[in-house]
Amino acid sequence: MSSANGGDPVILATAGYDHRIRFWQAHSGICHRTVQHPDSQVNALDITPDKQLLAAAGYQHIRMYDINSSSPNPIINYEGVQKNVTAVGFHEDGKWMYTGGEDHTAKIWDLRTRTLQCQRIFQVKAPVNCVTLHPNQGELYVGDQIGSIHCWDLKTDMNEHLIPEQGCPITSVSIDPMGTMMAAVNNKGHCYLWTMTANRPGGPSKLHPKKKFQAHSKYVLKCLFSPDSTLLATTSADGTCRIWRTADLSLRTELKDKSQRWVWDCAFSGDSQYIITASSDNNARLWNVNTGEVKREYSGHEKAIVCLAFRDEVVS
Repeated sequence: MSSANGGDPVILATAGYDHRIRFWQAHSGICHRTVQHPDSQVNALDITPDKQLLAAAGYQHIRMYDINSSSPNPIINYEGVQKNVTAVGFHEDGKWMYTGGEDHTAKIWDLRTRTLQCQRIFQVKAPVNCVTLHPNQGELYVGDQIGSIHCWDLKTDMNEHLIPEQGCPITSVSIDPMGTMMAAVNNKGHCYLWTMTANRPGGPSKLHPKKKFQAHSKYVLKCLFSPDSTLLATTSADGTCRIWRTADLSLRTELKDKSQRWVWDCAFSGDSQYIITASSDNNARLWNVNTGEVKREYSGHEKAIVCLAFRDEVVS
């Protein structure tokens, strides 16, 4: 993980229930900018591929902030969404953004103008908890409150869905950067793993069930593959983040702090050696994945941190 300061490649932002977004120097733990996020909590954050903008998803709105500015105001403020926006992310070339929400939809938004234009809507039968984009940039995977995972092929507009565990909300879905594995977690503490094979003609990637295991004893909030695809992180209401080896799903490290409470979100460093977590004790933490040691704490929020965005690679 490179060090960060003025023009650095490292961006770390955190947010949650105190209606503030904080930007941090990742190496020092110093907060160098705080942005007020009036009207609601922040449910999800993501950074554009060119590292110029931060998107914040809240209740009935999406806001986008200039990362390199000191302005407290969003440069895009879109209010025309029903209910909570629960997920946000970007196509790798930055032309469009995707979101998911409690209005039972996943949406694709054109980013080529400064007014967000909704291009496509994918309707499901329950509130959407999570959305993830396949590394091939052509398939969206949508997890919902009634336990379905929907595979939406953006090229053909075809979709398929599976239900790993009837009636158990899917809280997070992750696909490894090589596009060979998918993980999903639910409110029972279970983690499901599939291997993936490339697109069949006219349909999404083929999923092959690999394993179901008890990742945590309580609600799992997030799952995430490491950039090198060798690790899978899961975060939970049990107060831990666990790091699993993808080769055999053995437990590599348990990241635990006595004050942590619910661990809501996480992000790996580009070299897969570190992970940052966000938790209900109002703190984010940088951990060494190998030793389980806390290397840095990010303190300053007044309520739970439920989401973070972290990028430490150099954009060419």
